[in-house]
Amino acid sequence: MTRGHLDVIKRGARLFDTLVVAVAINIEKKPLFPTEERIAMLRETVRAEKIDNVEITTFSGMAVDFVREQGSHVLLRGIRTLSDWENEFQMALTNRALDTGIETVFVMASLEYSYISSRLIREVATLGGDISNFVPPAVEKRLRKQYK
Repeated sequence: MTRGHLDVIKRGARLFDTLVVAVAINIEKKPLFPTEERIAMLRETVRAEKIDNVEITTFSGMAVDFVREQGSHVLLRGIRTLSDWENEFQMALTNRALDTGIETVFVMASLEYSYISSRLIREVATLGGDISNFVPPAVEKRLRKQYK
């Protein structure tokens, strides 16, 4: 979780009565931290930021199925770059084809977070650089421990 993710969460929490942040379980991806730890970092950060209307959970499978199971009809996505836009646009159209009752809402990254990527943060952390401007404290603590 980066400060860019946190920015999208904060802004989404202002847009909706309840915002469900769902960590996808994707067997094709190899995240740095196990799902339980990713959930713990999110919960710790949301609590520290005092964002009261956020629920955190996991899902596997298709996002549209998860949104429907939540009784919702909106999928909130953050966009940083043109390449994000291309990927997200394609995904949104696919999701609409799968379920026309679910809308994808895009939030553009705030300028100060538009360049942040998890890959670059991992690289900086690996090389011992300061990542405090890129990630919340809960994440920084775990990354420092990971890359000792």
